[in-house]
Amino acid sequence: MRVPAHSVCTAIRDDIVSGVFPRGTRLAEEQLARRYGVSRVPVREALRTLASEGFVTIRRHAGAAVAEPTAQEAADLLEARTLLEPLGAAGAARRRTEAHLKVLRGLVRLGRERARRGHSEDLRALGGWFHETLVQASGSPGLITMLTQLRAKITWMYAVDQPAEPGLWWAEHAAILDAVARGDADRARELTARHAGHAAAAHRLRDAGRPRTPQHAVNTARARI
Repeated sequence: MRVPAHSVCTAIRDDIVSGVFPRGTRLAEEQLARRYGVSRVPVREALRTLASEGFVTIRRHAGAAVAEPTAQEAADLLEARTLLEPLGAAGAARRRTEAHLKVLRGLVRLGRERARRGHSEDLRALGGWFHETLVQASGSPGLITMLTQLRAKITWMYAVDQPAEPGLWWAEHAAILDAVARGDADRARELTARHAGHAAAAHRLRDAGRPRTPQHAVNTARARI
């Protein structure tokens, strides 16, 4: 059975974002095919997709390599997210469903509880799920795609400091949720813009030259689905 290129693309992108492949690393099709247990055809297609997303550069006679974005390019992506997330929140206020609100309320409840108990290791993931659900609630496929790619790139380029007062962080999430639940698009946009500004200040550029150790062995079964 032919392996879908998007499965291989996801696997390579995850390894780039997690630091398994540091920036500037050459990505040989044959080696990638062996790593993920696939043929070179889906690898080639995946590399073209990743090049269009900005994770990979492909040069004639040199082949593919992990991209090496500049500090300015990284800053531009962070600024783009601070502009797009408020649009997503405004759209969520207009088009959210009860199912979206149920998930958002559960995330805020968990986040405030974890913050109160000092479980900081959970807060980043919960915050990511909150914002992912918020943009999903906007009902805008284009915006969802753009923000999904932006978040992956920003995770690749930046480390994020834990907030000094996580309870205040989650109070901001709760206020955004309240505006979305009331259908107040202007207020949701305003609060999300303010929160995005606070979040941007907590980002630090990663050391591009130091590969990070993967948490898990490569799951080749994932690429074979």
